[in-house]
Amino acid sequence: MRVLELAQIMAGPTCGMMLADMGADVVKVEKLPGGDDARSYREPQINGVSAPFLMLNRKQARDRGQSQASAGSRDPAATGEGRRRVDENYRRGTTRKLGLGYDVLSRANPGLIYCAISGYGRDGPLHDKGGFDLIAQGSQD
Repeated sequence: MRVLELAQIMAGPTCGMMLADMGADVVKVEKLPGGDDARSYREPQINGVSAPFLMLNRKQARDRGQSQASAGSRDPAATGEGRRRVDENYRRGTTRKLGLGYDVLSRANPGLIYCAISGYGRDGPLHDKGGFDLIAQGSQD
């Protein structure tokens, strides 16, 4: 299975790491400039890149054009029997603005599995907020 990872920080990269550990071919796409925000976390760092980023991101890099082609392809020889998956954890609407939303990618590959990871859901009262584990742990009803 080929997985296109459009994700940063923790939740999305953890998902990608677990899928890669189970044998998936995971391709990570990072934002420009600067890439995944976790790259610049403070110590510990290895050669200027944060250790948490290195632990979760053992993937190949691709640009947006290659990403669209990769997610949309149905060529069994190139895709592992045509199975494609996209995992993303950006705020609602971000992948659509980039031309990498489900509506665009699924037209090229109707069998696409599209996983949108969100801290607050895609349509609740906080859907526009970025969700992080520490925020969820500190929230009280």
